[in-house]
Amino acid sequence: MEKTISAHSVEHNEGLAMHDTRDEKNNPSIMLGHTGSWEATLDEAQAANAHEHALTVRQALKSYPWAVAWSLVVSLSIIMEGYDTILIGSLYAYPTYARRFGEYQDATQTYQIPARWQSAMGSGPQAGAIVGAILNGFIIQRFGYRPAFLLGVVLMAAFVMVSFFGMSVELQAVGQILCGLPWGIFATIGPAYASELCPLPLRVYLTAYTNMCFATGQLIGAGVLKSFIEWDNDWAWRVPFALQWLWIPFLFVACVFMPESPWYLVRKGRYDEAEKSVLRLMAAHEKPQAKPLVALMIHTNETEKRISEGTSYWDCFKAADIRRTEIACVSFLGQITCGAQFAYSATYFFQQAGLDSETSYNLNLGGTGMAFCGTIASWFLMRHIGRRNLYLAGMSLMSMWLLIIGALATNTSNPAVKWVQSILCLVWLLTFSLTVGPIGWAIPAEVSSTRLRSKTVVLARTSYYLAQIVANVIQPYMMNPSAWNWKG
Repeated sequence: MEKTISAHSVEHNEGLAMHDTRDEKNNPSIMLGHTGSWEATLDEAQAANAHEHALTVRQALKSYPWAVAWSLVVSLSIIMEGYDTILIGSLYAYPTYARRFGEYQDATQTYQIPARWQSAMGSGPQAGAIVGAILNGFIIQRFGYRPAFLLGVVLMAAFVMVSFFGMSVELQAVGQILCGLPWGIFATIGPAYASELCPLPLRVYLTAYTNMCFATGQLIGAGVLKSFIEWDNDWAWRVPFALQWLWIPFLFVACVFMPESPWYLVRKGRYDEAEKSVLRLMAAHEKPQAKPLVALMIHTNETEKRISEGTSYWDCFKAADIRRTEIACVSFLGQITCGAQFAYSATYFFQQAGLDSETSYNLNLGGTGMAFCGTIASWFLMRHIGRRNLYLAGMSLMSMWLLIIGALATNTSNPAVKWVQSILCLVWLLTFSLTVGPIGWAIPAEVSSTRLRSKTVVLARTSYYLAQIVANVIQPYMMNPSAWNWKG
């Protein structure tokens, strides 16, 4: 194979996309690959590359409706992680949960989950998610996306039982660690799968959509918690855990019918199956482009093999890909370093600031609704402002909001301060959902090479989980009245 670099993988390769060598220019019909009766040529790959780059967003939606649909469906699994994230962070402030698993504090005359167990339950899921994410990278490489997705569904169905039936704080912590395993699988499948199914004009929207699924889970979780806050028994916290089982049948059906990634099939040399998979993603008028598109995938795969032969985690840190890995990891890390753990425990913060339980949960519900709308609005902002500018603007604004919230805590005698702090928490959440939230999901899948896409996304998400563990350990001590009690 003569050297060219295809633009199908990510936008930053476009300038190198069709940098053909002299042999390829003289012989555009060079054979790219064949299995049995299936074969494709370089000129077909070039035609597919030109066709894809000519597509507008509207044309891409009409040409690849099933690619969009399956990307949306598979990414819905991340709703479960968003749901559980707000569930655990908010249950600390749930009266019945705190009474069952907490300790009575004379100073506040309330039950509080000890800071050490808040840290364990907050950090445990991330520890499990790291294992699940890294394991998922191996499973996708060896078996594909469908088996990995099925494994996540089965594990989720089993491990929710521990949280539902666990009647000690120790079992609650174990349940969250185990639930982290499928979270790691789902969180790394969603953006990588969407990136491999969708054409270039749609890729940023479908990968950023992952953040909307996360926000949707939080919105559902906040609504569920508010619905059961008046219950004065253990079912008030057990039912929210049980509701996670409602997703399992839907996800299982999706797993049975979802198409395998054509990129995975190309990497395995199963070109005829890759073409069948592509045909499942296209509208009828686009189907003649299926074979040329597979030819482009083959050409891209062979080119990247010459640049970097391996597909292991170690290859992500070699000269050809280390820059991409760094960018992917930092984009996800920003979601933690901007103060996300503080905002995701907003209900608990509202209570420590002096608001009652019902008001706290009402504000939390409104905040998650703002996050949902913010993610949708971010799709339009990314198109006009650009990812980098939007990301940097978001980090700057969120830092300013947090600084003001902290400064206001110096004036505790004014009853209006707690309301201003709470409103600024919601403003922070809206800013996050407009900027760093969705962009952090989009960049890792876009910046990675096609052969290392799943591994790069896994490493980026793992860096997120590692930072989240540190944040989860420290954050409860900051706000818990039985620990540092920093308030704002």
